[in-house]
Amino acid sequence: MTDRAATQRAIEAVWRIESPRLIAALARMMRDVGVAEDLAQDALVAALEKWPQSGVPDNPGAWLMTAAKHRAIDLMRRSRKRDEKHAEFGFFMAVASYDEVGSDDLLSLIFTCCHPVLSMEARVALTLRMLGGLSTPEIARAFLVPETTIAQRIVRAKRALAGVGFAIPDGDALPERMAGVLEVIYLIFNEGYAATAGPDWMRPGLCEDALRLGRVLSTLAPRDSEVWGLLALMEIQASRMAARVTRAGRPILLLDQDRSRWDRLLIQRGLLALRRAEGLGLGVYGLQAAIAACHARAARAQDTDWIRIAALYETLARVSPSPVVELNRAVALGMAFGPHAGLSHLDGLENELGGYHLLPSVRGDLLAKLGRTGEARAEFERAASLTANAAERDLLLARARALA
Repeated sequence: MTDRAATQRAIEAVWRIESPRLIAALARMMRDVGVAEDLAQDALVAALEKWPQSGVPDNPGAWLMTAAKHRAIDLMRRSRKRDEKHAEFGFFMAVASYDEVGSDDLLSLIFTCCHPVLSMEARVALTLRMLGGLSTPEIARAFLVPETTIAQRIVRAKRALAGVGFAIPDGDALPERMAGVLEVIYLIFNEGYAATAGPDWMRPGLCEDALRLGRVLSTLAPRDSEVWGLLALMEIQASRMAARVTRAGRPILLLDQDRSRWDRLLIQRGLLALRRAEGLGLGVYGLQAAIAACHARAARAQDTDWIRIAALYETLARVSPSPVVELNRAVALGMAFGPHAGLSHLDGLENELGGYHLLPSVRGDLLAKLGRTGEARAEFERAASLTANAAERDLLLARARALA
């Protein structure tokens, strides 16, 4: 690798690490997320021009902040408003030291990117752009949509946020807004863990981005049980990623995975986060993490405590009722008490999950265990017709063929 190429890689790494703090500080001072990101991008361009010759500075974040500050001052000087000089002076004072960028700035940026005035698609795109350091083409590739679509979402999101205050919500609004933030991070992780469309079973980069966001959020909101619950869930789920596909990229189901390939460090981090969540009172994400922990603690598939998992799903169904929770509960009941119990629990879900490919997939698995191979084969074929993920479709069709 040439020195220039190495510097380019270093700049990309620095940007991923430093851009959230940079944009957060600029947004606090400019009171406009769109302007803040533009200034940060200008600083990145300056780095791309100068660092290959001068080398990466010892404090790259401070260098980027200084470059953004100079660009902001240029903008202010061109302003026609008289009182801009006061803003310029205030800006100078506010950005005197990059090391003074506080956790409140980052937390405010997270809440702003996940503001309810934005659609969920816009929240995801803006979060990955502002907090994940991803470029527009990278986000487009991750979600298999045209680059122009992502660019338009980001532009519209910035426009919508122009009149929104850059601050941490307080009072009764905080829990609801935090729930929205967690939902965005969870959606990013899930899309990486089990891609809804395209040829690949997983997109690990999105899981890594979500994990990084979750870890940052846990330092910013250490007294929020659901923050720790979501982090625990993602850490434990991510621990299985190396065992979830063959070398050819074909999916491997949970019970067939080589558990020696599970990442024990991620499991330990997840269990530690789960203990933090338990100490604060388990919520929806914490209960899901407790279920994932049951799998993580089992050295072999046959050691899994399915009775406890079924009980946890029963609790989750009371706390956060949904047909998907009931579908997962049916799997647990089938494993704990036999396939008849699982099939019985599936009754009534067809109306709510008729177009969801995992419903016939679960039914096919339970029917196969009962020896009703013809019915099971038909269910796997129906599930294959409903999924948009090519790797998952191949897996379901293979299971159908195995029953022929």
